[in-house]
Order: sequence, then structure tokens, then C-alpha cells
Amino acid sequence: MYDVAVVGGGPTGGSAAVFLAKAGLKTLVLDNGRGQTRRAWIENHYGFDQGISGPDLVDGGQRQAEKLGAQWVTAEVTAIAREGEGFTLTTEDGRTFQAQQVLLATGSVVTLAEALGLEFTDGRERLARVVKVDQDGRTSMPGIWAAGVLAGANPHTIITAGHGAHVAVGIISEREGKRHIQHDVLKS
Repeated sequence: MYDVAVVGGGPTGGSAAVFLAKAGLKTLVLDNGRGQTRRAWIENHYGFDQGISGPDLVDGGQRQAEKLGAQWVTAEVTAIAREGEGFTLTTEDGRTFQAQQVLLATGSVVTLAEALGLEFTDGRERLARVVKVDQDGRTSMPGIWAAGVLAGANPHTIITAGHGAHVAVGIISEREGKRHIQHDVLKS
């Protein structure tokens, strides 16, 4: 049983996985490898003054999350069902994974959110509807969180990555019962 399963491994899900894994949570990322960022050239992502390709950004996020302890699986999640105190996620090839909580980071793809019966609200930009979340990313279903474009964030990678981190910190804070802060200090 994972503490958190993140569905989607683009900037939103990858960034969330970095924070979740660094906080010591058993973290699984299920990524279909077909996100929009994999087709992007990005010149406005902080820290990359020469620009960066979308694949390099996503792959770097995956390496960072795995280095911190997250497990990354290439798979298309086709169903999520509540099972006891957690959820079972089923992939198109029939594999199942269990997690106490799920963070949806599926970009503009709303299929899983609709199947779960999550509450939607009016969206902006390209999406007419987005998953309704509170300020920390909680959805209308306890244990299911949403981040990034799916939750109404602007689609720029720097913003969706930040939103994924923000929601991950919300998950960690809820589990710890206090506001979670992750800061490291330079070693001399």
C-alpha cells in the first residue's frame, strides 16, 4: 500500500512526487508518457536560461523523484475505486496498485475525475470545466486530490509544477497535523 499514488507524471505530478517522496511518504507515480509537456519547447521556466525541451524537463523530474524514493511506473490508469481505507488504481494492462490517497495530475484529461463523480466547476482558458478543489487541492471525495490544469491552474509548466508542489505540501501537512515546510540548507 502506497501512502500516495500520483496519476500523471508531467510537471504537476512530478513536482508533487518530489515533495511527497522527500517527506518520506511511500509515493507511486503512474504516468502514461503522453502528456502535453513531452511535445513542448519551454523558454519561460525559471532556472533554464537557455530554455529546455519538455521531454528533458519531465525526465529530469522523474529522475529527481526517483532519487528521493518515489516509484515511477509507465501505465495508463483506467479506473480508481475506493477500497476500505484507501483506493485501488487499475491500469489498462490489468495491474492494480493500492494507495491511501490519490493525487490526480492528468492535465486536461478529465476522464478519471468524471468516473469518480468528482464535483466540477467552470474553468478558464482552454478548459470549460475543471475539478473543484479547495485551497489545498482537496476534491469533493475525501482522499482524492487534484492539481495542475485539471484543478484550474494555468498550463505554463512553472505554474503547474508549483501547483503540484503546493498540493503535495497540503497532503503532507494533513498527514502530519501541522503545516509542513521543506527547506534544506547549503552544506559548507
